[in-house]
Amino acid sequence: MNLQNKPTIITIFGAGGDLTQRKLVPALYNLHLDGWLPEQFAIVGLDLKEMDDDAFRSRLRQGVDDFSRRKADGKTWHAFAQHISYAAADLTNQATYEELAQTLSDFDKQWQAAAQHLFYLAVGPSLIEPITQHLHKAKLMRDQQNSRLVVEKPFGHDLASAQSLNEMLTHNFDESQIYRIDHYLGKETVQNLLAFRFANAMFEPIWDRRYIDHVQITVAEQVGVAHRGGYYDHAGALRDMIQNHLLQILCLIAMEPPVSFAADEIRNKKVDVLRAVRPIAPENVDDTAVRGQYGRGWLRGEEEPAYQNEEGVAANSNTETFAALKLFVDNWRWQDVPFYLRTGKRLPVHGSQVVVTFRPVPHQSFPETAVETWHRNRLIINIQPEEGIRLHFQAKRPGPAIRLSPVDLRFTYQDAFKTASPEAYETLLLDVIEGDATLFMRADQVEASWRVIMPILDTWAANSPLDFPNYPAGTWGPPAADVLIAQDGRSWQQPDFGN
Repeated sequence: MNLQNKPTIITIFGAGGDLTQRKLVPALYNLHLDGWLPEQFAIVGLDLKEMDDDAFRSRLRQGVDDFSRRKADGKTWHAFAQHISYAAADLTNQATYEELAQTLSDFDKQWQAAAQHLFYLAVGPSLIEPITQHLHKAKLMRDQQNSRLVVEKPFGHDLASAQSLNEMLTHNFDESQIYRIDHYLGKETVQNLLAFRFANAMFEPIWDRRYIDHVQITVAEQVGVAHRGGYYDHAGALRDMIQNHLLQILCLIAMEPPVSFAADEIRNKKVDVLRAVRPIAPENVDDTAVRGQYGRGWLRGEEEPAYQNEEGVAANSNTETFAALKLFVDNWRWQDVPFYLRTGKRLPVHGSQVVVTFRPVPHQSFPETAVETWHRNRLIINIQPEEGIRLHFQAKRPGPAIRLSPVDLRFTYQDAFKTASPEAYETLLLDVIEGDATLFMRADQVEASWRVIMPILDTWAANSPLDFPNYPAGTWGPPAADVLIAQDGRSWQQPDFGN
């Protein structure tokens, strides 16, 4: 049977929460509109909140209207909503899973076919273990080929907790059934990094230390912590963004060419990158990592509060809202090429960008007057908000004199394909339905990424910062971040993707 036509039941634990309303159901609705969902499918929501099916569907429709790239219209929404049901349930009670097993069995009888089962954990970290233990006890995932578990980040709080979580998951289920989701990997431009590198003969021969001077990866957020203060104050920028999102992007930039595009082949290459990252000695943390916390400042014409005054944040919090790292990948391709990573909240713009800066030409034959505005060749990859790729190079200005100026070759998805890119969760949910684990993290990859940052986390935990807050809201982080890259004779490429 074609996987796209295989009957599918998606059970969402924590279905009454924001993730389901804002991301999961809008993504599933768009997949339905585009004909990607099978004819026979069901979405079963479970949560403690008391709601009937109609109230649940109404809440989800509001989420589609507010957050989807396409709003709900009466006819298509009605057809989609008929596949949605809800049950108020205690997710820590085994009886819930016995009832769920009966519900799933009823669908099989109604469809006269055995459905594949997707279990999505849209819950906090504390509920992962009891839910998975109950799923195992109820034998709801005994069919390894047709049952999958989707786990949202965070994947642990440190290396030890990540190892414990992975041990628990793999004790109950086969690794092939576990889909650790990172929505950044579903973004169109992140996926396009693979096509860009490995489908174009002009780039791969120069994609190494001989031609590339350094790489910058920036994920900038204008927002503060909003309603996530309680969670964020126990996480921080290093855990919340760098351990997963930025290191995943680094893997795609630095990985070796795969033999095939089989899921494990791609994931093996990513793990190789993480294992090659140069270990950071505790005594070298201050030379390799910078942390910051935003204070009161101005952004978009409005005064913003300091992090320590945000809701849910401790008044004397030492949690970083900005982090910048300098990493090296010690292998044949990348030896001594620095990768600069930075992320922060309350920065001037919102967006994600990779900048690959190439080495200068070996000999400058043009007169000084010709190259007054000379800049190095750069490849700029915008991940969000406007997805696209830009090549920055030199060209001669019109006129009789030889004068060089920087110019750009631009590619954007909107201009090239005249269509909006799907949301990340659309791509990832379809991959789960089709059993494609390429864009999902394996246990060893999660643990390898934690190993990269543990020396920094441990050093920062043992040495409280004395200067927090150390950057005003609306600026590009603490001065130490500029020093981190300036001491190497380089500077940050400020993103220009707008607000």
